[in-house]
Amino acid sequence: MALLSVYPKGKPRVNKPEALDTACAHSIILFMADRKSIIAPSILAADFSEIGKAVELVEKSGGDWIHLDVMDGTFVPPITFGAQMAGAIRRKTKLPLDAHLMTITPGKHLDAFVEAGVDRFTFHFEAETHSHRLLGEIRSRGLKAGISVVPSTPISIIEELLGMVDQVLIMTVNPGWGGQSLIPETLEKVRNLVKYRENGAGDFLICVDGGFGPDTSSEIWNSGVDVAVMGSAFFGAANPGKALQECRR
Repeated sequence: MALLSVYPKGKPRVNKPEALDTACAHSIILFMADRKSIIAPSILAADFSEIGKAVELVEKSGGDWIHLDVMDGTFVPPITFGAQMAGAIRRKTKLPLDAHLMTITPGKHLDAFVEAGVDRFTFHFEAETHSHRLLGEIRSRGLKAGISVVPSTPISIIEELLGMVDQVLIMTVNPGWGGQSLIPETLEKVRNLVKYRENGAGDFLICVDGGFGPDTSSEIWNSGVDVAVMGSAFFGAANPGKALQECRR
């Protein structure tokens, strides 16, 4: 198996693992060290009657993105909100809006979320027959395209799509409800994605959703995660800003 070598100068080149030299190994270490750790508070855990204040709290606390958990009552049991809420939040902030659709036929909602002003649109592989086509449609509308898998779905099933995605969202809990505990075994998927990326499968962010907080942040970051969704651990904290900062790498 080949590895993608990242050199300080010149174009990346592919070498066999045993041929990696010291300069290449050092540059990979520097690349990993410089990778930004993005925290995206999930508005699902906020008080919907005070949504403007919730957005303001994310901004003041140093949140990087706002995560929008969209549920339809079919793909997962609960119903949350849709593009109308996303549009209202867009008018309150300039932070990137990261829409995560836990819905069947997610492509039917793409145009509405484009109009709402979201920046990133992630759907579940398990909910869409034509994932390849939908990823292309998302990108054609100027949004970053993401694909997500539930804990029971192996990463190998989306291998053919990794070259088309801007982010892969690993569900580290079973989707549907906030406040669940991390499923540690799901982090092996993160480690596998890191290997895929190092081997040149694609240029994508690795994201996790579920069970992220001060007690689990180190384990999650160390697995190779780039983006962590933070729900009840943020909005349910006595001091959300302090809780978020404690979760920084």
